[in-house]
Amino acid sequence: MMTQRPFFHDVAAPSTSTPLSLVFRKTSSNICNGRNAAATRREQSQHRLLSTVVTRTMARDRLSEQAREDLEAVRVRLNHQLKLVITPSATGEAAPTLQKANDCQCDRHTYHPSQGWRRQPHHLTKDQLWDRIREEAHQDATAEPALASNLYSTVLTHHSFESTMAFSLSNKLASTTLVGMQLMRLIQEVYEDDTEVVESCLADLQAVYDRDPACDRYTQAILYFKGFQAVQSYRIAHWLWQKGRKSLALAIQSRMSEVFHVDVHPAAVLGRAIMIDHATGVVIGETAVVGDNVSMLHHVTLGGSGTGRGVRHPTIGHGVLLGAGVTVLGPVTVGAGSKLGAGSVVVSDIPCHSVAVGVPARIIKRDLLKEAIKDMDQCVDFVLDYEI
Repeated sequence: MMTQRPFFHDVAAPSTSTPLSLVFRKTSSNICNGRNAAATRREQSQHRLLSTVVTRTMARDRLSEQAREDLEAVRVRLNHQLKLVITPSATGEAAPTLQKANDCQCDRHTYHPSQGWRRQPHHLTKDQLWDRIREEAHQDATAEPALASNLYSTVLTHHSFESTMAFSLSNKLASTTLVGMQLMRLIQEVYEDDTEVVESCLADLQAVYDRDPACDRYTQAILYFKGFQAVQSYRIAHWLWQKGRKSLALAIQSRMSEVFHVDVHPAAVLGRAIMIDHATGVVIGETAVVGDNVSMLHHVTLGGSGTGRGVRHPTIGHGVLLGAGVTVLGPVTVGAGSKLGAGSVVVSDIPCHSVAVGVPARIIKRDLLKEAIKDMDQCVDFVLDYEI
């Protein structure tokens, strides 16, 4: 049976007999409560109270230097919580933006995925990547003759990475009413017109190779991983949407949903290095914004609230991991570097570098140095606020 510990708003200023571990535990619980700490005045008042508790505790002469440093770190985090973005639906303020989602006051001397996409030393250039893809395809064709014709038609007969991608996507999306050759010429037109689409495709491919333990060859993602193929189909539809060709963009979205079981509205904004593992059942709404280096698994929903014409969908910061079955509803913000455990339902803002789980999701931990997308661990092996 799970019994919830007393909530921290009952905490008074500690006496000299109050154990330091108790103060630190309750202070940590305050940081990690499941509701947005800045969403209501009551919660802001609780934060200020706990900040006072920590300040008074630090005044004790008998505290060790390490304990003082720990409590000072907690006090800084508490004060930072007071500045978090408030849900627009609760205050009538401006809609959340990706800049707000990525606004995390963490001093870093090394690169972190929550800072957005950046080419890394191990990333291959487009030419190097194309050479590797051809080499892998040739090896597979030699080792598995039954696949030789498929590999030659999709990779080995093409002169460039863009040509291979155009051929592969057009064959996946083609139907009796969407002719494959016309789609192929359309996709090639997009790649020639906008190199940003190609660069995003390369970043997505590298992300799948880096983060998916089941992917040990680039050709696997291009030819067989529908999550990667769906994201590239979205990028074509998004380009068309931006050019005002909305009917064709919606036609591609429809085919993408039918073929890959992934429904991403062409107007949604996705950053670079997006990895969708397994991908079945993923839904991303019209006004959703997803930052760079985001990973998500199957049955993730970034859903809207209401029927208004404004922002109705979530904003996901850089470097976020969305576990299987995660649902994020409404114009809420998930801060950079956060992890949402499998099956969680998020209906309020999540600060940066947080771990949130449950229905509704509650914040159980904050780790400013953790890279959620690096280990791709969507499970939570600890519970902070409950005793079992």
